[in-house]
Amino acid sequence: MNIVLVGMNHNTAPLEIRERLALCWGDGAKPLSEIMKIPQVAEAMALSTCNRLEILAHADEPAAAIEGLKAFLLSSGVSSGGPTLTPDQLDPCLYLYLDQEAVRHLFRVASSLDSMVMGEPQILGQVKEAYRRCVEQKASGIILNKLLHHAFRAAKRVRTETGIANNAVSVSFAAVELAKTIFGDLEGKTVLLIGAGEMSELAARHLLSQGVSRIIIANRTFERAVQLAKDFQGAAISLDRLSEALREADIVISSTGASEYVVRVDMITAALRRRKNRLLFLIDIAVPRDIDPAAGEVDNVYLYNIDDLQGIVDENLKSRRNEAEKAEQIIAEEVLKFAGWLNTLEAVPSIVSLRKKMQEIARGELEKSSSWMKNLSEEERENVEILAASLLNKILHDPITALKEECWNGAAIPYIAAVRRLFKLDEE
Repeated sequence: MNIVLVGMNHNTAPLEIRERLALCWGDGAKPLSEIMKIPQVAEAMALSTCNRLEILAHADEPAAAIEGLKAFLLSSGVSSGGPTLTPDQLDPCLYLYLDQEAVRHLFRVASSLDSMVMGEPQILGQVKEAYRRCVEQKASGIILNKLLHHAFRAAKRVRTETGIANNAVSVSFAAVELAKTIFGDLEGKTVLLIGAGEMSELAARHLLSQGVSRIIIANRTFERAVQLAKDFQGAAISLDRLSEALREADIVISSTGASEYVVRVDMITAALRRRKNRLLFLIDIAVPRDIDPAAGEVDNVYLYNIDDLQGIVDENLKSRRNEAEKAEQIIAEEVLKFAGWLNTLEAVPSIVSLRKKMQEIARGELEKSSSWMKNLSEEERENVEILAASLLNKILHDPITALKEECWNGAAIPYIAAVRRLFKLDEE
């Protein structure tokens, strides 16, 4: 195959090394132009995400190409502006895959089987973007083009034929999934975020993707609330306006560092009277808790805390691991399909030569028959030529099909040699 993959991810390399290389890689155009200068690299793709940096290449001389790619990674560490990265630092962080193992790894990455959160959808988009840059930079050819399209097909099969992406596996995403079970459709809903930390930010991103119409952010530090509200085109309020915001919100997610309840039962009951008892969904992901647990006993109020959500996350992770077994089988099937296609390339030159020689023979025989064919009408001559072409195709069909089948089985070389000798394809 001559396919190589060199890379590092969150399991093999510390953040400080990944970020140094990522700084140099930028939008992906610069590393590709440098990688393609490596003499043994015929095609290449560079993938950079927050958790991984990988180079996929089709190489004329795999061993030499690997050394060139390692040298490139070392030079990337230097050009990032930090202290020089040494081979002793880099090598333990790298993984290396060749041929079918490289293909399998790519398919697993695209299908989110190798992600920090198994089943997350973002990685497929990132692989597609890396491939787009690869095509734009003219760094792809027949091998990588076919390989990446096989990877996308494998990822689609994993997503549609397994349940690996069906269940929430982060607390913030689980909160959104719970909200959907209460309301069904989140279109047009108003969300109140109490606290402006990372968990609230992640929940806001998930909620916006589900179509909520408005986000209100309340925080002890008003400036931080304003900053986050700007990111999500929402509204910022101070904590002393919580009672007012509770009247408007359909979903409340609270995650502060307060030492006492931020949302009290009396605030909830007062808000419900003004809301005409419209459903209120409360998610308390703070430790210690922000929302008085007694609020869950109020009619039309649904209250969940972080332990409730963590139980959902743990169960969903178990479900995803079970689905991963089905996904791995799909990956194995797709790897074999790509390997079979790649093997057929060995026979292509011989098939082309065989067909060309047979066509030349047929053309020569038709020319020898020109003396009597000139008495035929134009339609009759065309029919004779069509008959000759049809006979040629039928004669060649079985041997060419058999040759391709042997290629899929990885045993084509002796058959190719026999065809070239029997039909004297190597002679002038």
